[in-house]
Amino acid sequence: MTKSFSLWGAAAVLAASMLSTNAAAQVSYAPVTFKNASVHDPSVIKTGGTYYVFGSHLASAKSTDLMNWTQITDSVSATNKLFLNGSSNVYTELAETFSWAQSNTLWAPDVIRLADGKYYMYYNACKGDSPRSALGIAVSNNIEGPYVNKGIILKSGMWGQASYDGTIYDALKHPNTVDPNVFFDNGGRLWMIYGSYSGGIFIMQMNPVTGMPLPGQGYGKRLIGGNHSRIEGAYVMYSPATQYYYMFTSFGGLDAAGGYNMRVSRATSADGPYFDAQGVNMANVKADPTKPLFDDASIAPYGVKIMGNFLFERKLGELGTGIGTGYVSAGHNSAYYDAATGKHFLIFHTRFPERGEQHEIRVHQMFMNADGWPVVTPYRNTNETLAAVPRGFVFGDYMFVNHGKDISATIKKSKFITLNANGTISGAVSGTWALVGANQAEINLPGSPPFKGVFLRQWDETSQSYVMTFTATSREGVSVMGSRLPSGSDMQIVHAIYSELSLGNTNAVTGDMTLPTSAARDAVITWTSSNPRVLSNTGQVTSPSGDVTVTLTATISKGMAKAVKSFVVTVRKLGGMVAYFPFDGNLNDATGAFGAGAVIGAKIDTAGGSLGYEPGMKGSAAVFDGATGVRLPNGLISSNTYTVAMWLKPAQLTAFTTTFFGARTGDSWISLLPKGHDGVGGATMLWSGTAWYDAGLGMNIPVGQWSHVAFTVKNGAVNIYVNGAKRYSGVNFPNVFTTTSGVFALGVNWWDAPYKGSMDDLRIYGTALTDGEISSIAR
Repeated sequence: MTKSFSLWGAAAVLAASMLSTNAAAQVSYAPVTFKNASVHDPSVIKTGGTYYVFGSHLASAKSTDLMNWTQITDSVSATNKLFLNGSSNVYTELAETFSWAQSNTLWAPDVIRLADGKYYMYYNACKGDSPRSALGIAVSNNIEGPYVNKGIILKSGMWGQASYDGTIYDALKHPNTVDPNVFFDNGGRLWMIYGSYSGGIFIMQMNPVTGMPLPGQGYGKRLIGGNHSRIEGAYVMYSPATQYYYMFTSFGGLDAAGGYNMRVSRATSADGPYFDAQGVNMANVKADPTKPLFDDASIAPYGVKIMGNFLFERKLGELGTGIGTGYVSAGHNSAYYDAATGKHFLIFHTRFPERGEQHEIRVHQMFMNADGWPVVTPYRNTNETLAAVPRGFVFGDYMFVNHGKDISATIKKSKFITLNANGTISGAVSGTWALVGANQAEINLPGSPPFKGVFLRQWDETSQSYVMTFTATSREGVSVMGSRLPSGSDMQIVHAIYSELSLGNTNAVTGDMTLPTSAARDAVITWTSSNPRVLSNTGQVTSPSGDVTVTLTATISKGMAKAVKSFVVTVRKLGGMVAYFPFDGNLNDATGAFGAGAVIGAKIDTAGGSLGYEPGMKGSAAVFDGATGVRLPNGLISSNTYTVAMWLKPAQLTAFTTTFFGARTGDSWISLLPKGHDGVGGATMLWSGTAWYDAGLGMNIPVGQWSHVAFTVKNGAVNIYVNGAKRYSGVNFPNVFTTTSGVFALGVNWWDAPYKGSMDDLRIYGTALTDGEISSIAR
């Protein structure tokens, strides 16, 4: 018999706690915290008890536990301490390098300590749109500098001239002299592996005393790549556990849309040959010269792909908040074997789903599977130790990711599977699983050789709990990962979904609504509208002639368990004013659709603040003192078509300070800045953090006088106006407001200095006003 119920008041609160209480009862733990830093292309070295990473643009950071990082430097500048020595700085010290490479920045370096106790930095610079590069050495007595240049050791891109092997430089077969990794092999010989795109990845033997290349090698020996295949970021780690050298490389493009992914091959000698799990000699992996440049299809089948774009997607009703945990274009890694503990670590940079090009360091442990291949843990390192796993801790529901072999910007979102007690797998994929020995995992899926790896208990940042995970790879070079979900009955899962299900502020809906139809553990949500002619069962709005109240009813179903939840929605005429804040001595919405704004402190989540009023352009105006903001009601904008218009009179111009701020999350937002960043010359701008959209106006609104500023967005087309005149027009503006629960504020955000000045007559429309309509309200 199907169970159906409705939850209200205290019953809803009780029900919502059931799933999380059940999960918490399974394990007790202390919360784990991290401190993040940003270093692109991090190369690791440990000295004393501290790990250092050095990366592109002369960024660096350090950590004692591979969890909490302290940023040391962050850009190439005359004040960067790594090369600051009296009157000498990186520009003077490496002047020859910058001149040859026709660049003002540096790419991925590597630092190693040689027998003399000094630290040798292998630096490099590249023009960027061609492989005209220089690679050199700088030396320091202290790992944090200052480094003193010892000169360039390799160059590339000498068009029409002889290269280091005596032949005319050819970018299809000769290397781009960037991205070095210098390491000792098991016999004490020193090597440098380097290269990026162009002719591939090369290796040279080095003098272990001077750090310089041994003579007579030319560019060295090619190990992988060529014909401009997108393979770069090579790094070699020797593992005493398997007695193999592992060559890590990144395939694809490094930006958020580039499909960057990490792959590994192995050899019994430092200089190769390196083979993948299918037995392919990686020296044969290169782009097809008959195809266009950067042909990924030629190289995608090869190497063991250990991680690509993925998301352990948090579904409605699961523990935690946000979209879940995952990475975008993770890569250009280094690796470290800790002889004292026998642990292997993977250190890389990564971008994140819905966070554009923002990147941070991540460290994951690796374990060697039964076939001697590294498998990467699903979650970041907490210095956990592989231990015996009781079989009863393994079976249950999992988020499952198959990384495949493709090179793609697509984020592989987790699928719902169950590892059943009888050893079968059901759900999105079918097959069998086994716990071999104390902690070894074997996953068998149809049409694939066995995936071998480990079961490991890890900290999940989304649920803020320890969970069972598995990571495994097959002899086809494909990796899979799983993260166990807390146990719970169908009824408990439906309760949790019911509690979280929300449509945000539904007092003034003018555009189509996004109605969730799936939730935790493949639960289904179906919707029924009381007036489908105005608001359909799928959330489509047909504009009425006036306000219409509609009831949307959600039915949540999982197995035999059901719950029903209703929402009252006011649908307003499309194109009408959604909200109007005239600031006439208060923060009320004059349309009555939304509640009043609230005075807050210097950040969105900070209490306090003191707002004043003065004569404005239309009645009174709100006065912001530089330490105060206004929290507006949630859901003011809930579609990809809208207009925001307001009068502004800044008392000062401060870079990054917002006036109107709206966000779906802390990583997906829009911000109207009287003074923007250096990338737009400090001009007034509309900024978005979803994909770092910079709409600079080429001018600043003046201090001490009123300016009318408005912007319209219509399905990615954006226009910005000052005093009724269009100052900017663009396309592909991010769709930030995909829900009705967006956060909005005036004068403050979560990060920057508050606004100082006055505001008046804030109007928000559910349509993109025309040029003439903007002009009429700017009077």
